[in-house]
Amino acid sequence: MPVNSHSKIAFVGTGIMGSAIAGHILDAGYDVTVTNRTKAKAEGLLARGAAWADTPAEAAKDADVVFTMVGYPTDVEDVYLSTDGLIRVAKRGAWLIDLTTSSPQLARDIHDAAEVEDKHAFDCPVTGGQKGAEDGTLTLIVGASEEESAPVLPILETFSSKIMYFDQPGGGQTAKLCNQVSLASCMVGYADALALAEQAGIDQRQVLELMANGTGGSGASKALAPKALDGDYKPGFMVEHLRKDIALALQRAEDLDVAMPGAETAFTLFDMLCQIGGSRMGTQALSLLYSDEATGTAAGLDWSLLNPEDYGASDGCGSGHEPGEGCCGGHGEGHGHGEGDCCGGHGEGHDHGEGCCGGHGEGHGHGEGGCCHHHEEA
Repeated sequence: MPVNSHSKIAFVGTGIMGSAIAGHILDAGYDVTVTNRTKAKAEGLLARGAAWADTPAEAAKDADVVFTMVGYPTDVEDVYLSTDGLIRVAKRGAWLIDLTTSSPQLARDIHDAAEVEDKHAFDCPVTGGQKGAEDGTLTLIVGASEEESAPVLPILETFSSKIMYFDQPGGGQTAKLCNQVSLASCMVGYADALALAEQAGIDQRQVLELMANGTGGSGASKALAPKALDGDYKPGFMVEHLRKDIALALQRAEDLDVAMPGAETAFTLFDMLCQIGGSRMGTQALSLLYSDEATGTAAGLDWSLLNPEDYGASDGCGSGHEPGEGCCGGHGEGHGHGEGDCCGGHGEGHDHGEGCCGGHGEGHGHGEGGCCHHHEEA
């Protein structure tokens, strides 16, 4: 049955992205019930007319459409597949739409389990960041065909400007991971470029302008690099979540026997940033790895937390970090290419899918590791 103005909507997860998306659905006139681990993060929506539920099960029991925007695949699995999860408690015919960036295999499992229960589930991760969520201009990456998802199109259009269909369960998640791999590599590229400009004594902002007017620019350099130069590390998208996404992509690549050296490097850097206290900063904090120690400390980083053995190094990057030598900025003795340097890919302690972020691949190693195992919406 198509969504209409009388349809009841449940929204699970009202963090940075979820609250903005739920707000657009509410503004479109739908009856919206929200739930979140921390009620305070839903107060703005409640003040605008949303109803509150203490649990996802309570929010979903009468809903025609249930959206979820949580932090990690473990959260997705729990919300959907636990004994009181959405697959069991949602009413027959309900639509279950996961906006979280998660595991393609988990998305397929949820889809199949929902069909058995006469419910409809598909993955629908988004891209466009906090600004896109606030402006209602997100791009939706749908793991279903246009025809299959047509009944819920009106509600999807309330918070998006573009919808792309990848025609199979888990297809949206795989496509989103492709996007994240490119994003992470672009961020490493502009951070490298700006570090080179700084060391050479030329104006970094002029270099950014040059890149924007040439072939070296990217969406990342346009949106995030200026924030880094301004010392603004507030999260629109947190470091720990991009690291999680790269870990998922690396797991999928491993399953498919695809080499991704750029993503390996990006994972190592974002993982390192998590270790030293940057996990809940905005992803633009990557640039702090190139800065001197005083700048990093002022921003809240602590290099003493780094375990160099995680990166296959007994000295050099990490263990030998000296004031004035950022992880990627200490040029010379500590960084012989190929000699245990910090950008050389995963160290022994970080297998895809079971490292610091508990990245979940096809085998569902849920709950393993997890120093940054926070619920995005908590």
